[in-house]
Parts: sequence; structure tokens; C-alpha cells
Amino acid sequence: MFSFFKKKPPVETTEDEISAPASPETATETADTPSDANIETYTTLAKPEKEKTSWFDRLKAGLARTSANLNIFGGTKIDEELFEELETALLVSDVGLPATEYLLDELRQKVKQNRLTQPAEIREELIRLLTELLTPLVKPLEIGRHTPLIVMMTGVNGAGKTTTIGKLAKHLQRHNQSVLLAAGDTFRAAAREQLAIWGDRNRITVIAQESGDPAAVAFDAVQSAKAKNIDVVMVDTAGRLPTQLHLMEELKKVKRVIGKGMDTAPHEIILVIDGNTGQNALAQVKAFDEALGLTGLIVTKLDGTPKGGILAAIAKNHPVPVYFIGVGEKIDDLQPFDAQEFAKALLS
Repeated sequence: MFSFFKKKPPVETTEDEISAPASPETATETADTPSDANIETYTTLAKPEKEKTSWFDRLKAGLARTSANLNIFGGTKIDEELFEELETALLVSDVGLPATEYLLDELRQKVKQNRLTQPAEIREELIRLLTELLTPLVKPLEIGRHTPLIVMMTGVNGAGKTTTIGKLAKHLQRHNQSVLLAAGDTFRAAAREQLAIWGDRNRITVIAQESGDPAAVAFDAVQSAKAKNIDVVMVDTAGRLPTQLHLMEELKKVKRVIGKGMDTAPHEIILVIDGNTGQNALAQVKAFDEALGLTGLIVTKLDGTPKGGILAAIAKNHPVPVYFIGVGEKIDDLQPFDAQEFAKALLS
């Protein structure tokens, strides 16, 4: 869910309208006209009940391969063999050793305390424990506390960062936020073109250059947003591995230059993670957090992966809030993370 302070007239866009992409060298004019509405009481927006149901069904379908690994509760008794099977299933699902040991130790205690006798009762208890483990990761992306709110998007190559920016921009528009995009991936030409398509699709300004310094692009975007009173700026950055130290230093430079453009910025530093990478995702979280100080994560491509347990590993080893998870290519397949519905879908 989003938390916000300002109320503005909604921006009407059509999901399937994609015109020719805007030129990467020039910015397209935005249709978002910020209002001068006064700051209002802090408000939290929740998804409508119908949308919640639809999303849960998609989430269950997306996590089906991981759920298949954990489908071991059809027996008639609780014994050591069941716990051994569960240990293997959790590890195969990339829950990781520390989180697996924690969950199994807690389950053994609950079996004794509550005198559980059926495997199905173990499943329900595991849902509760997994929800409890994941709950510290739940945090809404707060908007409206800065104008503009500067969001720096990072990630390794192929994580789906640029596509995620486009989807997130659409979500922000639905919550009455004007958006500006900065094509800070100056290394990959296709990234600029892809971002330009999203900009054209959603009638959002895209600040881009044919080539040049990504920090300069980010700085220009911040200055443009301040001049136009834009609500949110999202800065795309080139994909890189955390082991590429010179490229990680470049990210630090982008962060510093954004800070020169606006005090306290960037306000959000988000790492986009490919859910298929399993335990490698945990290493990415640690490395990017140490380099930049992450404020949140977006986990993509959870559909079709048997490694959906990686969120439990992150929660146990290096908890950074998970703002959104994605289970498909459609724009509505990116939704705010909810610990309980994730645990239920994983063990459905």
C-alpha cells in the first residue's frame, strides 16, 4: 500500500495505449499537472477487497513451483521423517540454513506445547511462524513527505529494473502523484529507449542523454522536478554486479550528486532483485546496502521460480523492507508486499 499526504486529481491513462517511443535525447511533456493542495492528515491507502482477492490468486499461481516443494503435509502423523522432509523442502526453496533452523526449532516447540498430532496442524503453525518472520519486512512506500520525493533505483543486470520503474510509475499515478523519470542508465542504449516507451505510455517526462555521466542526468532530473513541482522522481541506474567495485563507486557518486541537487535526497534507495537468483539475492542485498544504505527492496519474477523462500532468508539474515513483489509481466502483477498473504500463498 502507499502512504501519502497530498490529494490530487487523478491522471487518466489507458493501459494498452503505447505510442511510438519518445526520442532518448529529449524529454516528453508530462500530462501530470501538480496541484497546490494543502498538506493533509497522514493517510494510508489499502487495496479494495476485490483487488486483494484477485492479487492473492495471482500470487498463489506465481508461487506454485515453490509451493510444490513444500507440499509435504499430506501424511497421517508427525514424526522425525516429516521434519527431515520439511528441512529439505525449505532449503530447496532457498529459505536458507539460519531461517530453516529457526522455523524447525520453533515448530518442534509448538508440537510439544500445543500437543499437535496432524501434519496439517504443522502447516498452519508454519504459516504463522513464517508470517511472523516476514512481518519486519513489511513497510509501505511513503509518498508526500518530500516534494519532489527522489527515488534511486539500483540492481544487477537483468533484474527487471527498468520495467519495474515503469510499473511503479503507473502505480504512483493511480495514487495521484506526478512522476518524472531519469534515464541514468547511460551505458545501455536499450534502457533509455525502454524508459522512453514507458514515459510515452504513461505521459511522463523522461530526462535522458545520448551519452554522458549518469550523475549529471540524475542532477538535471532533480532540478527539473523542483522547477515543475513534480511529486516523485525515479532515477534509473545501469545494472552492475556488487563485485564490480568501480561501478559501485559510480553509484555512490550518483547518490552524492543527487544530494547536491536536493538536501536529504535521495529519499529512497531501492534495490530490484530477481527472485530466480535465490541465495545470490541475499548477497546482493548485503553488498548494495553496505555501499548505499538501502531503504527498500522490490522482488521481481517470483512467478515460475522454485526459490520463493528467499524472502525468509533476507528476513533472517539482512532484513531490508520489501516494498513490492512481482509475479508476472502485467502492470498489476507488481503489488505491495504482505507477509501473511505471502506465507499463505507459499504454503497453499
